Amino acid sequence: MPELTPQDETACIEFLRDLVRTPSLSGGEEAVAARVAEEMRCAGFEQVSTDAAGNVIGRLGSGGGSRLLFNAHMDTVGLGNLAAWRRDPLGAEVEDGVLYGRGACDTKAALAAMITSARLLARGAKTLKGELIMAAVVQEEPCEGMAMRAIVEEGGLWPSFVVLGEPTDLQVAVGQRGRTELRVVTEGRACHASAPELGDNALVAAARVVFGVELLASQLAEDPVLGKGSIAVTGIHCTAGSRNMIPDSCELIIDRRLTMGETRERALAEIRQIMERERVKGTVAVADYAHTTYTGYVSRGQEYYPPWLMAGDAPLVKGVVKALERALGQRPRTKVWRFSTDGTYTRGTAGIPTVGFGPGEERHAHTVEEQVRVADVLAAVEGYAQIARELLGRR
Repeated sequence: MPELTPQDETACIEFLRDLVRTPSLSGGEEAVAARVAEEMRCAGFEQVSTDAAGNVIGRLGSGGGSRLLFNAHMDTVGLGNLAAWRRDPLGAEVEDGVLYGRGACDTKAALAAMITSARLLARGAKTLKGELIMAAVVQEEPCEGMAMRAIVEEGGLWPSFVVLGEPTDLQVAVGQRGRTELRVVTEGRACHASAPELGDNALVAAARVVFGVELLASQLAEDPVLGKGSIAVTGIHCTAGSRNMIPDSCELIIDRRLTMGETRERALAEIRQIMERERVKGTVAVADYAHTTYTGYVSRGQEYYPPWLMAGDAPLVKGVVKALERALGQRPRTKVWRFSTDGTYTRGTAGIPTVGFGPGEERHAHTVEEQVRVADVLAAVEGYAQIARELLGRR
């Protein structure tokens, strides 16, 4: 198996540093997308294109047989409080073998490693039996799965297998809880705050819902692998004509994490039961989203992202574990993510066999200490190349 040369290693890490130094908030990935397309061509992808949504897609292989898709997102969350960072969040500083910066592990390290792996695959004497598709996607952070839906349903690129580049500490992720965002609006009757008995306070009604949500949290279903569902009120907003009026409307935002067997219909029913029990007038619905990408593509839908889980003996899981054992010299563990990923569409909605493998630790994502070990990025390059050989084979 061709190994990484010192030149490959340098190119990979310098590419990763370029990615981290380039801001790419969701909806603003254009500069990173241009750099990704350039690097894909240099790495040996035979076709490189950008779709209507702004996803950059590279293709390598015969186009016959199985189709393996590597997925990593180009967007990042914001920097937050700059004073909390000990290092420049866009500096891509390397210290004691660790690279720091926003997006370092979520998921620019995987993006760099996946693209660099094509150098090894293109260099081989034999071509892949199937096709490798590299999808560098947009807007995963606010709306996981949206970009993959565009690639699969609108672009017609239906893969046989998907490997997600979210951080796994070089282990194999086989699932995640899902999530839905619920919007509760309580109804009241406005009056002057000096005579509250003349009105019906929508904020008080909302408080009764919040109390009911806290009680519900301990009663949610639990899966032996994915764990327990969770629920939290994450936003509240009231409307009133002034600050000395009783509010006639109050909105709550509820983050509901769904374990296996839980659905949006179940989540809605639970909140309706609370409202009925507490005699709260109002409505509850799954929140809607509308996101515009840097290309002007508009995606709309509901904030619902189903859970998913691959069986430990699934052919994809066994194949990836075998490939990584060969590439890394030790057998990786299987795990599940606590956060949500594009797998909510690929596996949860479309039913495509999906696993995750990536450098970096989940605990560092979205923090002011976001980081990735350089050695792990280079190990991931070898891992991705071996996964492609294992799943697609060589002619």
